[in-house]
Amino acid sequence: MALPTLDAMNPTSMWAGPVEQPPLRMAFFMVPNGVHIPDWTPTGEGYDFGLPYILEPLASVKDDLLVLTGLTHDKGRANGDGAGDHARACSSFLTGAQPRKTHGADLRVGISVDQFAAQRVGQSTMFRSLELGCDPAHPAGNCDSGYSCAYSSCVSWGSPGMPMGKETNPRVVFDRLFFDQASQEDGRRNLLRRSILDFVAEDARDLKVRLGRGDQRKLDEYLTGVREIEQRIIRAERQRVEGRPQLPELEQPAGIPDDYGEHVRLIGDMMVAAFQCDLTRISSFMFANEGSNRSYHSIDVPEGHHSLSHHGGDAEKHAKIRKINRFHVDQFAYILNRLKAIKESDGSTLLDNCMIVYGSCISDGNAHNNENLPILLAGKGGGTLRVGRHLRFDEETPMTNLFVSMLDRMNVPVDRFGDSTGRLHGLT
Repeated sequence: MALPTLDAMNPTSMWAGPVEQPPLRMAFFMVPNGVHIPDWTPTGEGYDFGLPYILEPLASVKDDLLVLTGLTHDKGRANGDGAGDHARACSSFLTGAQPRKTHGADLRVGISVDQFAAQRVGQSTMFRSLELGCDPAHPAGNCDSGYSCAYSSCVSWGSPGMPMGKETNPRVVFDRLFFDQASQEDGRRNLLRRSILDFVAEDARDLKVRLGRGDQRKLDEYLTGVREIEQRIIRAERQRVEGRPQLPELEQPAGIPDDYGEHVRLIGDMMVAAFQCDLTRISSFMFANEGSNRSYHSIDVPEGHHSLSHHGGDAEKHAKIRKINRFHVDQFAYILNRLKAIKESDGSTLLDNCMIVYGSCISDGNAHNNENLPILLAGKGGGTLRVGRHLRFDEETPMTNLFVSMLDRMNVPVDRFGDSTGRLHGLT
């Protein structure tokens, strides 16, 4: 079982030298259907800005954020290819490339920034990257005006023609991260219904007595967090089995909560744990597939998200869209606060050593426009980002300029990525 970085792993002494710099992590969160821009965009600029309604849940991490206004994804536009805005938005979000209009096997768009980095730095960790989400990927079929379903359900691309499938079942993610392959194969855990912590308890006790007080506390907090994730997954599985009629002709899903917010938070917790243990340094997370028509009964929005996004200027629909947008941001704030609560070996926080992009490749869901995108960048990038600001860029500034600047910080320098025209200035 992986461990978080402990002070004992980097002892400060005359022979050990200074504490090692924590690694830099990078993640990308995508939400579908754009946002209600008037309730997203701050009025002030620089450090003098307030959080508008949609971004209010981020108040506790405001000083760890950059709100980036004015960025554009030109390759999300039709550029002569006709309808299919949602498919183009999703597939170009991390690639900055124009997808080939096809619903056959001849997919082509471009490698995504997360996979570009993973191919160069992923060998340092157990997993090169984690591709996560809450809606299943659909690798085939026609989902958007002649575009393959792969384009609207996959944000991460390992090569121009290879979409990366994402994992949506928290149980599968947990076992992949924390349970060794041999134990999975012999089925001990499912047979005995024991916690993974039962199998490592003796080793954990032996380790704890050799640690200082700070490390003991850190170890206890980490093991408690892992156990809480296990318990939440078990509750979700029971909810599925006990709370629904048994349909023998259908395979019952396991580990996916009925509550969408809990689903997002569970997946987010495991991404945080993977970063904490340095199991991976790169991840992508789709809150939902592009064009999602999910309803949000928990916040009194029974209508479908995509249907509402075609608001036609209707004030009532605007109000419901912004509630959905705020709900998404609230879940994102939970994940950022989890990252901020975890201390690294040098006294910084896990969030300090992250670059977390959040946003959509559609600005307004009714207009389907791809300029002035709603984009956040959270984390201090290991001290290379000057956060707590709202930055406004010139119109048509490519979002891929941001990716080039992020790759610099990951020690993967490139002169060009996708349709970039340079680096994004003003981040430091």
